[in-house]
Amino acid sequence: MVPTGRTPTSNRLAATATALTCAVALIAAGCTGDDSDGFRPGAADVGDPYVPGRGNGGYDVTHYGLDVRYDPSTDRLTGRAVITATAMQDLSRLNLDLIGLDVGTVSVGDARADHRRDDGELVVTPRDGLPHGRQFTVTVDYAGVPTAADGALGSGGFLHTADGAVALGQPDSAATWFPVNDHPSDKASYDLAVTVPDGLAALSNGVPGPKSSADGWTTWRWSERTPMASYLSTLVIGDYRVVSGSHAGRPMVTAVAASLPATGGAASSLARTGEIVDFLASRFGPYPFDSYGGIVVADDRIGYALETQSRPVYGPAFFTDDRPNPGVVAHELAHQWFGDSVSLSRWSDIWLNEGFASYAEWLWEEHDGGRTAQHNFDLQYAATDWSQPSVEPGRERMFGTAVYKRGALAVHALRRTVGDDTFFRILRTWTTERAAGNGTTSDLVALAERRAGRQLRPLFDAWLVGGSAPTLP
Repeated sequence: MVPTGRTPTSNRLAATATALTCAVALIAAGCTGDDSDGFRPGAADVGDPYVPGRGNGGYDVTHYGLDVRYDPSTDRLTGRAVITATAMQDLSRLNLDLIGLDVGTVSVGDARADHRRDDGELVVTPRDGLPHGRQFTVTVDYAGVPTAADGALGSGGFLHTADGAVALGQPDSAATWFPVNDHPSDKASYDLAVTVPDGLAALSNGVPGPKSSADGWTTWRWSERTPMASYLSTLVIGDYRVVSGSHAGRPMVTAVAASLPATGGAASSLARTGEIVDFLASRFGPYPFDSYGGIVVADDRIGYALETQSRPVYGPAFFTDDRPNPGVVAHELAHQWFGDSVSLSRWSDIWLNEGFASYAEWLWEEHDGGRTAQHNFDLQYAATDWSQPSVEPGRERMFGTAVYKRGALAVHALRRTVGDDTFFRILRTWTTERAAGNGTTSDLVALAERRAGRQLRPLFDAWLVGGSAPTLP
């Protein structure tokens, strides 16, 4: 993610990682009280303090099948979600995150299930317990007027717009338009069918499928087969100029709101998507998804860009005065490796997303004939407030300068310390070994030490969490 206008010891890192890992493990195991038959409910919260109430324990989702219909004239959404999951314990009850929408019927397998609402939770009790290891489906029929979810960067969630809607946001958005295990530690594949009035586009993640029309409505279909964190899902509905093509043998779909200029800043920046992806792939390894693209929205409430998987969404402020901005495109495309393919296990490690994406901006600028990465490093080093850590920045500073810019400084310091060959081997090994999975800061440190053949924990400590300016490498 890029917000517009964004301007310590080894024991600390290790202790933080260990404490939260243990807490998440206990909750995922369903430590919420035992039932007499040995089955017990899954946790109602994954235990990540940066997103209280989000995520659930006791099961692992593998696929979301979503079929929704949206009428902009009434702002009403109707949907059916078919969720395929595996029980990670003997499961008597499970929770799904769902905000604001009304639930009709819920089934587990072929049998109706009891359900109730508890604030932002949908609590589902199947007729029979689900044994550990059992694959099962939950089908939820729901409807209503979706709600926004205000966060640290402003408006997110499901937003009604002048000509349609935008479902977008970090860390909150998915639960405002479908029932979900809403935490990046539980990634899944997606199939989406969205029906809207004829003449409107309905854009989402992944590979486009066939469209069909009947009785004044058009159904758009999208498929994201590579596991995706829930906050990376998006739905953009409205009047858009959609350009469909291909790049490197994969579909490329870009779209710009029809109210924005047809040529110039936004359109010319998106047109460089393939070129930028190819450059980043030369540094980070093969592009990890089956499609490419990007969407530029016109709603001023979207004051950020977000790395929605395979098809980032950009707010209009990045292209003011119709100026091109390939730097923000490079940032969001770098997230396809760092954040999307290799996702966070916990939000306190968000620098793993933003530090690498910010560094990718420096790499791209140098490649595109601008300032060198070293020059950007020197400028940022002089301007950094070293009292603010990159790791465990605090919930209120998740999108602060320390996460983005200090994180990028740490990446460049690693490069200067181990040399280019080892540095880029570390990056490519990270994106390959953990593709479609998750990682932590401790995982990255261990990999870097393995690849470099030397101890690097003190380096990471100094650049990520130390309270004073580190010695230049």
